[in-house]
Amino acid sequence: MKPVALVTGGARGLGASIARYLASEGYRVAIADLDETAACAMAAGLGPDSMGVALDVSSEQAMETALDAVEARLGLPWLLVNNAAVMKAEKVLDIDIATFDAIMAVNLRGTFLGCQRFARRLRAGDIGGRIVNIGSLAGENGGTATGAHYAASKGGVHTLTKVFARDLAPHGITVNAIAPGPLDLPSVAETIGEENARRAMASLPTGQPGSPVTVARMVAELARPDAGSITGSIIDINCGLYMR
Repeated sequence: MKPVALVTGGARGLGASIARYLASEGYRVAIADLDETAACAMAAGLGPDSMGVALDVSSEQAMETALDAVEARLGLPWLLVNNAAVMKAEKVLDIDIATFDAIMAVNLRGTFLGCQRFARRLRAGDIGGRIVNIGSLAGENGGTATGAHYAASKGGVHTLTKVFARDLAPHGITVNAIAPGPLDLPSVAETIGEENARRAMASLPTGQPGSPVTVARMVAELARPDAGSITGSIIDINCGLYMR
């Protein structure tokens, strides 16, 4: 039977690229998104083995409801991709607390809830599994173009990845994060502004932005059943902007 993958924020942008790639690799894909109509439309384009579901990742009840719906229709997922995120490019001294809290609620609490509630089900099923969190270069180097609140939230995602990885390793569940740098997506310029986007692209050692498909392929590699020795890793896909 085909494995099941759940991709949060999967109706557009990077999440949609990941969902399409996983479907092409033989996954039955559940696309969870705040925009249920867009999620269902995206799922319809992937075929009858996919489904769309409404999800506000910051809500405990919504997370449980979405997981229930996916499990009832497709079965218990093998893979969770915590991709849903929001970003607002603004200077650190201009950030108001409501915006800070809203970004933390989606990016950090949403990732925590996804990891926690999904892992509980995997442990109960005793089948192992894979979690891939989408972090960011900003979470590694404290980049300000995306906003300090976004950078801090993604730094938190990287730390959560390591904590969950240690806790879940004995149960055959791996937890890793991918930290992309600038990607070739229209939403990048829309979010951080044309000028910031131009500066970011001009600074790339590779001379061109990363491809969303490269990120999607890495998700698929980390999700392989024989990738059980890779856990707690933060994998950089940043065009050479940040080297460890």
